[in-house]
Amino acid sequence: MIGLGDIAEKAYLPVLAAQPALDLHLCTRNTARLDRLGDTYRIAARSSSVDEVIKDGVEAAFVHAATDAHPEIVEPLLRAGVHVYVDKPIAYTLAESERLVRLARTEKRSLMVGFNRRYAPGYVGLAAHPRHLLLMEKNRANHPDIPRRVIFDDFIHVVDTLRFLAPGPVTDTTIRTRVRNGQVEHLVLELSGDGFTAIGVMNRVGGASEESCEAMGDGAKRRVVNLGDVIDHKGGETLVRRPDWVPVARQRGIEQICLEFLAAVREGRMIDAGDALATHALCEEIAGRAA
Repeated sequence: MIGLGDIAEKAYLPVLAAQPALDLHLCTRNTARLDRLGDTYRIAARSSSVDEVIKDGVEAAFVHAATDAHPEIVEPLLRAGVHVYVDKPIAYTLAESERLVRLARTEKRSLMVGFNRRYAPGYVGLAAHPRHLLLMEKNRANHPDIPRRVIFDDFIHVVDTLRFLAPGPVTDTTIRTRVRNGQVEHLVLELSGDGFTAIGVMNRVGGASEESCEAMGDGAKRRVVNLGDVIDHKGGETLVRRPDWVPVARQRGIEQICLEFLAAVREGRMIDAGDALATHALCEEIAGRAA
């Protein structure tokens, strides 16, 4: 694990530390955090640089560093023959993301992007639901920011989830933005194809931090709130809450995506980032409209 920030500590480390037959190695330049987490999870292998990680001969790496640092970390790992799981986005620009995807293919190594919502049980259930109309919201209470950071660090989840849930090829794309003083206040994306429409919304000044996604079709509606509660409407309303003892990492699909990556490494299956790259390409288009 390279980069031990809040998400890595709260979501990924508990999952990976619990896996049998896994020799875990921690890497961060923050020595205090490195020692604290290494001691907490009784992990002896610790380093402060990617070079040290490579010299230790690791087979696979989870990269949770800041987005700006992704290229300088992912590239040497791939060149050293290491399979890589990287938090979204691969990089802040499409050109840099394309370069790393090409490199992974050349080196015949997996490059998996952390789109965990594709593995979250609530959203996996939506993918099996009639969905002629899809609506997704991912809002922040009061956090406008520069376009590229909003789009590639946050709105990218909306973009990818809509692409994942779309029931057919997307033939039309509509983008709307509200940018004031160089900062994004809201974004709206509409994807449509034969018989379906998918709409994604992000409001950065909406007064609430929340996420919901709903699918409608064939006289039924299902809504997933904050990746946990599932509300079905079909002549009445049924609410299914996340069971009390289900870990948040499993609810959000993080455990499942980690296990998929590890299984691919163990089985010699290659994970190609081509579909993830299509999400990055759409984000680049949105960034161009918001500039």
